[in-house]
Amino acid sequence: MANTSDIRKGLCIRYNHDIFKIIEFLHVKPGKGPAFVRTKLKSVTTGKVIDNTFSAGHKIEDVRVETRTYQYLYPEGDTFHFMNTEDYNQISLPKDSLDAPDLLKEGEVVTIIFNAEDNSPLSVEMPASVILEVTHTEPGVKGNTATNATKPATVETGARINVPLFINEGDKIKIDTEKGAYLERAKE
Repeated sequence: MANTSDIRKGLCIRYNHDIFKIIEFLHVKPGKGPAFVRTKLKSVTTGKVIDNTFSAGHKIEDVRVETRTYQYLYPEGDTFHFMNTEDYNQISLPKDSLDAPDLLKEGEVVTIIFNAEDNSPLSVEMPASVILEVTHTEPGVKGNTATNATKPATVETGARINVPLFINEGDKIKIDTEKGAYLERAKE
């Protein structure tokens, strides 16, 4: 059993007869009344995100997990295939167990979290950022840069990202996988 002081991003807990992963949390200590922890929980079985508030000192049942490194191989409908980088065993996971499936490029190395009790995969953790090539975007019009203007661009995985006007087709860009947002032009 864990306590609310043990809450951190990525922790898997058992709550309401399901396993949830904490994706956001905030410790709140109001001027009046007891402290509490405001959390955003994502179900690893359904992908549903819920908000929940735990009072300070509340006992939470954490789930013992193991992390393993896998390489993404290919998609097949709504199923994604991964290979263990150590023993080359392959597993298939549904699309909804991934946080950002549209940013996953073949060959990308990810971390898969497994439930240590029954060895079932819980979720896939993407790297913090990925570098993808822009396959289609409209040309930027010179003189339209008075503000932080953006335009839509399609990257090699098919995802649509808003990028600055100076990005052209063929450019490689760095994308934040958590927000799905443009970070910078990738350095060669």
